Amino acid sequence: MNYINIDFQVNNNIAFVTLSRPEKHNAIDMTTFNELNHVIKRIDKDTSIRAVIVSGKGEDFCSGIDVKSLFKSPQKAIRLLLKCLPGHSNNAQKVSTGWRKLAVPVIFAIQGRCWGAGMQIAFGGDFRIATPDASMSIMEAKWGLIPDMGGTLALRELVRLDIAKELAMTAKIISGEEALNLGLLTKVSPDPLQAATKLANDISQFSPDSVSACKKLYNKSWWGSARSALARETLYQIKVLFGKNYKIKSYNQTHDKTKQKPFKARMKW
Repeated sequence: MNYINIDFQVNNNIAFVTLSRPEKHNAIDMTTFNELNHVIKRIDKDTSIRAVIVSGKGEDFCSGIDVKSLFKSPQKAIRLLLKCLPGHSNNAQKVSTGWRKLAVPVIFAIQGRCWGAGMQIAFGGDFRIATPDASMSIMEAKWGLIPDMGGTLALRELVRLDIAKELAMTAKIISGEEALNLGLLTKVSPDPLQAATKLANDISQFSPDSVSACKKLYNKSWWGSARSALARETLYQIKVLFGKNYKIKSYNQTHDKTKQKPFKARMKW
């Protein structure tokens, strides 16, 4: 599929997803919502992909919702909010929650403005790297709205409740350095895309089965019961031990670099 508002390519088993609407500061319109949801499904089906890097073209990662474009058709905007069951993600929430559900690590590289919808999308990543002077905000209060794109799932894991409330109630704009101190970012870097690529390559040196199992284990267990976490540890470990990639990792550890075997596609969970 050819995309209009995003670029997508896979290099060395790393998927690069780039918001590509720099003339609009990568503001999110209906086409972008649809394309992001499509590319998430595409990545999920490709078991050869080892990591995902999401970035934005131009001076800003994403300035938020393209309000003028989106509300030209109120019916389309309303369709974003519809869902079959209250506890499931709608199409607006999937552009954040969809990254969390992928079996591979997702890294966001952020520069310039990361406001509103941009912030909600980035909350879906496993890692967020931004420039020290990036401009970040949960901006929805400015429009008399609440954050409703699924970022709440990550926000409750990253910061104290009072900090989350302050950011959401005031639409406060903070720098990358401030976001790092609050726990919203993994790290800051003058070149987030380069740092994200290095992290993706570092992770890719390890078994894709153990990496995906770690993501699933921690995402499901971080706020669950101790009983469930211990059960998952055992079940996931057994599955990893019987996988082809564990055998390859064991082989590579006992042989020199000239005899290393490449990993197989990751197992399905």
